[in-house]
This record gives sequence, structure tokens and C-alpha cells, in this order.
Amino acid sequence: MTRRVLIVTHGGRPQAVAALAEALRELKAAGFEYTLHDDALAEEFGDHMAAKRVAEGVHNAEAVMVLGGDGTILRAAELTRGTDVPLLGVNLGHVGFLAESEREDLRAAVQRLVAHDYDVEERATVDVTVHLPGTAEPVVGWALNEATVEKASRDRMLEVAIGVDGRPLLSFGCDGVVMSTATGSTAHAFSGGGPVIWPDVDAVLMVPLSAHALFARPLVIGPKSRYTVDVLPQSTVEGVLTCDGRREIRLPRGSRVVVRQGGTVRLARLSNAPFADRLVSKFNLPVSGWRDRVGSGHVEAQDVPSDPADTTPET
Repeated sequence: MTRRVLIVTHGGRPQAVAALAEALRELKAAGFEYTLHDDALAEEFGDHMAAKRVAEGVHNAEAVMVLGGDGTILRAAELTRGTDVPLLGVNLGHVGFLAESEREDLRAAVQRLVAHDYDVEERATVDVTVHLPGTAEPVVGWALNEATVEKASRDRMLEVAIGVDGRPLLSFGCDGVVMSTATGSTAHAFSGGGPVIWPDVDAVLMVPLSAHALFARPLVIGPKSRYTVDVLPQSTVEGVLTCDGRREIRLPRGSRVVVRQGGTVRLARLSNAPFADRLVSKFNLPVSGWRDRVGSGHVEAQDVPSDPADTTPET
């Protein structure tokens, strides 16, 4: 039986070209067939990828290998959403939170793929419905990381009203509102001051951006709840909705955005390390206490008492 892999890469980077050549050598040596995806993926709301999935045989592939950063993985998720095919990311970018392997481990990652030596993890997405004034049919979209409503003009505040499960909650002026999955909590929502949510938590996070309100704090709702964001008629600017930093639609005054938990995207995992270890690695977090760093150059040993009793004045 022929084994197939679909490869998505950032073709404009020399590093990606070199990584692609190495990956193809390894796959060919293992007897794999492969397809290279180099067309622009969907940048509009709605699902425009159904024909592309069929044409490129996504359903017949074992996996989609992604050579690039998180942005490239978000692009590739357009191809696998709604299928059982997992994404295996090799990080060629910076932080690369969604990627499972680094560039220097590319050969080992291919060998693990060949050997079926990986686990599959499901990540929740959000479904997005946009009701535009004067339009009967809503516009639908989705996001793996986040859906963000922001002001269309930088010189004024966007006036919005927030609701949960059909009940009004709060209205305020702001730069925007981020509605994030647990996966996206380390992306735009994180930079806006939101909490980090473990990927297996069924929740949707909302983080107001530069809001003028006393209660404009991050909110977390469960998988059966939904957020609404209304661009108020009296807002001095219109809004813009962006999903995963890619798919964008203008929000005139009077528009309503509804966000709730959606389906899943499957990620291939090569490591069983807990998410806490990923946080430490990606953000280079200090995990040693100041006592553990004595003598390492961070703290001078003579400035650190070895025991609380050492601070007692001599008599």
C-alpha cells in the first residue's frame, strides 16, 4: 500500500527550501509518495477548501508535514480541518508553539513519521458567525487560535457591547477584543494580558484590548456557551474581524459577531512532555529559585543567607 504525505512550506525562505530538500530525500528513501502544496490557501470567510482537499488527496494522506512557523501551520490547518489527517509541524520560525520539532531535528521527525511513532492530539477551534446589517445570510468562519474584533481606524476607540449566552454583560470603548481557544491563549490573547490555558481545557477565552472600563477583564466560558460582540451604532469607527491573523472581514456599525467552540484540528505529537515543559522551553522561563542560582553568576553567594537563622543579628 502506498503511503502519502502532503507537505506545506513557506517557499520564500531559503531555510525552508533547504529543509524541504532534506525532508523529500528522507521520505523518498522510505518509499513515500508526497505532494507539495504551494498555492495560496483561503483568505476569505467560509470554507473554500473543500475542492482543494479533494484535488490534493488530503483524505488519503497519512499526515500533512508543515515546514515553517506557527503562521504556516495555521495556513495548513485550512487543509486538514474536518478531516482525520494530523499536522506535523517542523519549526522554522521563532517561538513555534504549534510545531512539534525544531529544524535541527527534521531528519528524526521524518523517521518518526515513517515508523508511525507519534501520538495525535486534538485541538479545539472556534466557530465564528457574523451578522452584518442589511444582510439576511450570516457570514461564517472559524479559527484555531483566535478571532479578533479590532477598530478599523487607529485614531478612535471602537464601541462594543459584550454578551454571553444571549445575555448582555458589558459595553465599553476599546482597541479591540480577542476571543481565543486554549491553543491560542499563548498567541494574541497572551500579548494582550490574557492567561495561559492548558490545551486540553474546553474553554473559550475573551481578552479586551486597551478597554476603557473598570470591569474589562479576561473572561473564560465553557464549551457550550457563546460570546457575542456587537459593534454599537454610536461607535465612532467601524470594526474589523480577523481569524488567525489571516481571514478578514469589515464590520460596519450594527454588526454582531458570535463566537463559540467548534470542531477540532489534529496535531501529530512526537513528545509526551507535559505542556508546562513546552512553556518553559518556548519562553525560556527561569525555573530555578534564587537559592539554586547561587554561584552561577546570577546572585553573589555572600549576599544570600543559607538559612533564615543567618539573618539574626549577632549578640
